[in-house]
Amino acid sequence: MSGLGPNGLFADDFSSAPTTPSESLSSSHMEEAAVLDNLEDTTRPVKNICCVGAGYVGGPTAAVMAYMNPHLRVTVVDKNAERIRRWNSQHLPIYEPGLGDIVRIARDGSRPFRFINEPTDLNRRPGPLTPSDSSLLQPEAQVTVPARPPNLIFSIQVGKFIGEADIVLIAVNTPTKVTGVGAGRATDMAYFEAIAGMVAMYAREGAIIVEKSTVPCRTADMVRKTMAIHRPGVDFEILSNPEFLAAGTAMKDLMYPDRVLIGCSPTSSGHLACAALAQVYSAWVPRSRILTTNVYSSELAKLVANSMLAQRISSINSISAICEKTGANVDEVADSIGSDPRIGDKFLKAGIGFGGSCFKKDIMSLVYLAESFGLDEVSKYWRQVVVMNEYQRDRFAKRVIACLNNTLSGKKVTLLGYAFKANTSDTRESPALEIIKMLLVEGPKEIAIYDPCCNPRVVKAEIRTLIPGEKALKEDGGPVVVYSGADKACASSHAVLITTEFDEFRNTSAEASGTKRDSLNSDPRPLGQDLGAATETDIPTEMEILALHNYLLGASSAAERVDDPLGRYVPEPTCDMTCPDCGLIRTSGYSTAGNSGEGRPKTRLDWPNIARHMNKPKWLFDGKGIVNVEEMKQLGIRVESIGR
Repeated sequence: MSGLGPNGLFADDFSSAPTTPSESLSSSHMEEAAVLDNLEDTTRPVKNICCVGAGYVGGPTAAVMAYMNPHLRVTVVDKNAERIRRWNSQHLPIYEPGLGDIVRIARDGSRPFRFINEPTDLNRRPGPLTPSDSSLLQPEAQVTVPARPPNLIFSIQVGKFIGEADIVLIAVNTPTKVTGVGAGRATDMAYFEAIAGMVAMYAREGAIIVEKSTVPCRTADMVRKTMAIHRPGVDFEILSNPEFLAAGTAMKDLMYPDRVLIGCSPTSSGHLACAALAQVYSAWVPRSRILTTNVYSSELAKLVANSMLAQRISSINSISAICEKTGANVDEVADSIGSDPRIGDKFLKAGIGFGGSCFKKDIMSLVYLAESFGLDEVSKYWRQVVVMNEYQRDRFAKRVIACLNNTLSGKKVTLLGYAFKANTSDTRESPALEIIKMLLVEGPKEIAIYDPCCNPRVVKAEIRTLIPGEKALKEDGGPVVVYSGADKACASSHAVLITTEFDEFRNTSAEASGTKRDSLNSDPRPLGQDLGAATETDIPTEMEILALHNYLLGASSAAERVDDPLGRYVPEPTCDMTCPDCGLIRTSGYSTAGNSGEGRPKTRLDWPNIARHMNKPKWLFDGKGIVNVEEMKQLGIRVESIGR
């Protein structure tokens, strides 16, 4: 990917291959980039950005914008005071690998520091360059980076910061309606509509309003009408800029996007607004990857992208059911068809089905859109993707019950994983919750839950909310117990279910499981666009500094636990004695510190120890296809896997 620092954050998973045929980036997209460059000189300078919504989209997106544009002030506003409190503390409200490092620098600023701009054994020792180190090196090998002031703000003063912004991003939740017309299919626009009205009242004249939330096609018309009602005669440009983030890799997706899509009106003012937003992204995204469309195409493209990805998952899951009946191995089938370049190998991993806030919601929004236009066959086609997903999840739970002699009475069952996918704390639409509901009906002695990324306090609160009218948690008289450690969660268990594909749950090496670490272990220096020797006046880009930060994290051992190898961080905000997150750490040892240090190896479960303390017969139900079955058999564990 041109224009980016070498071996940057998450570069091990980054591919420079476009997601569309190569021709798409060679002609029309290059022409779009040239148009944006020509408009840049006439675009009103952007100084302030306000993101409304401090959730899974708004928080990380704003953090990266602020980190990559130190000259901009980026403010994230939300009416949820507790959420804002956590963004302003050591305990971020969401877990995403690498998020903590970005937030600390943008929110708190950084200290000046020096580093050696050439590979050397001194760099294997974590920590900033010291005076004794300096005496061993030539001056041209040392680079001094000045202090950086903070430019990322989290606040509950919604109206104030909307009114000061040149660009307002709307990134609020747009769930599926649960009642009324279109219930279960249509998008609930209540939050979005309310914020659009607030933006209309407070936004400065000429402000650019950007849809970051996933919304139905033609939502821009609703926003435009709302602005006209509240501020008649005042001009605002409405853009669509959907996010293409995957939970667990959101920071990689933001730092190294396959594409940035901006939809605008086909007018001169629309193109100028598009150029202004593109200029913000161009701080780290090559122009050839910033795609422009009309606003309706952009809105629809997000729904279609998620629907197509979900379709592939349901397709391979349907094949896994056939494999189990015929003796075929679904992984071997997936490898075979995935080698066909017309198909590709992405999203062909069979499991217990997709979850998260996007796939099902966006498919059902597409279903409702088709219904509203009388396209019944189109609606039925996409609805079947969700039907297959639910079938796969329920089939897994029924298989567990059947192998345990159709009764869970007096038995302990452990779920490893509560989030809907690895390396995230996002539990929305998690298959694990639905599996728990099915297991509860069988009256087990205990259902144990362990997730390395989810806050146990949050998991308990969610279970109480999503399983109403039933005493599910142990403290309420039910069988569900949420643990802070895997060993205790699995102790005396009759069956262990892997419901999230965390690397920690594997019993194979990183190489065998396909987890590559070579690029994280590659020293990105010498930094600088010309890759030559740097001097005191050569300041590396933020992307390059982050690449070096991650390399040094990977070079440190687990025992050293150095989170700030460059000595760049300023002290984090301190918490008072009433902080509930600090209280959880004191009582359970749970910490959200995993937001930093993506370069470090994950600590694998001690499967031999777990096997020793399980009840016979020892069952393992691998819902994600991540364990080596033969190795588990040697431990006396009976394995049932998807698609085998």
